[in-house]
Amino acid sequence: MKITLLPSSVGGGPDHQYLSSWLINDTIAIDAGCLGFWGSPQDQARVQHVFVSHTHMDHLASLPIFVENAYEGKADCVTIHASKSVLDCCQKHLFNEEIWPDFIALSQGERPFLRLSTFESGESVDVDGVRITAVELNHVVPTVGFVISDKDSTIAIISDTAATDEVWQRINAASNLKALFIETTFPNELSWLAEVSKHLTPSSLAGEVAKLQKSTRLIIIHLKARYKDQVIAELRALGLKGLEIGQSGIPYNF
Repeated sequence: MKITLLPSSVGGGPDHQYLSSWLINDTIAIDAGCLGFWGSPQDQARVQHVFVSHTHMDHLASLPIFVENAYEGKADCVTIHASKSVLDCCQKHLFNEEIWPDFIALSQGERPFLRLSTFESGESVDVDGVRITAVELNHVVPTVGFVISDKDSTIAIISDTAATDEVWQRINAASNLKALFIETTFPNELSWLAEVSKHLTPSSLAGEVAKLQKSTRLIIIHLKARYKDQVIAELRALGLKGLEIGQSGIPYNF
């Protein structure tokens, strides 16, 4: 399995994670924060499935642009997988003829722009040789993480959450666990902000990782750009085995 954290910095600047999108085997995306700004339209057209974790803009911002870029005027088209609340938000706030054309309504004919597929927490979807299971997280809007498996390995993406339990139960039960991509958003001194926005700090990350019952790579994602260096220093000070900072644009192979 190949996982790529897509870059969201522009102009060749520092590798800040302003927006969130992950690519799985070049054909599946997790979130669409920067998916529509990545690569060429031909690259984007290879992505046939997009799984959306929640409605915040850093995870959803470029979805309309991606759908337009990937459109090839064929009977086959991209499928957007998300919970009912996320898909309802897309209809109301994105594809609403004000922010962007209503690609949902325009997809009723023989050359659709997109298809919608609803999942809920706990459900699994099999696409392109990969099983993707949505797991409820603890965020300020309904949010899921994803446990992703193929015949050789399992990885998990926990993007936006405060302290939670179900995802750890899923991860601990998984076979062939190779890596955990997990957020750490704010430095410890902003723990009050992390609490109200339901994100992790290095200190609270350590509490969450203590729930992990097996050794694996801990790849840190979703660092707020303004506090990146401070968060990294505090993460390093934890001395957690297997911890590394996520790098965008460089494929991880499992």
